[in-house]
Amino acid sequence: MNYVDGVVAAVPTANKEAYKAHAESAAKLFKRYGALALVECWGDDVPEGKVNSLHTAVMRKPDETIVFSWIMWPSKQVRDEAWEKIMQDPEMAGQEMPFDGARMIFGGFDVLLSL
Repeated sequence: MNYVDGVVAAVPTANKEAYKAHAESAAKLFKRYGALALVECWGDDVPEGKVNSLHTAVMRKPDETIVFSWIMWPSKQVRDEAWEKIMQDPEMAGQEMPFDGARMIFGGFDVLLSL
């Protein structure tokens, strides 16, 4: 079964195009090292919750937009090996994130159901 890396981040709304360019560049690296697909979603209808929400999870500021992304891998093993290579790749070293990576939340997930 496939493996997924999921990410939620707050990106300055003014950096939308810079974020898209960053994501396109990163996607090439991920695919080079085995990713099957990468999806980047720009928040459009993301309600704020009464107790918690994506907004509070990433400490979104008023001038930021929530981004939800995922990378599909063939397996956790491929993903783990890929991340080692990606972090050592000179192309990755030259990339500057157009958002505050310290407020990004992420995790790896086993696919439970895919229809």
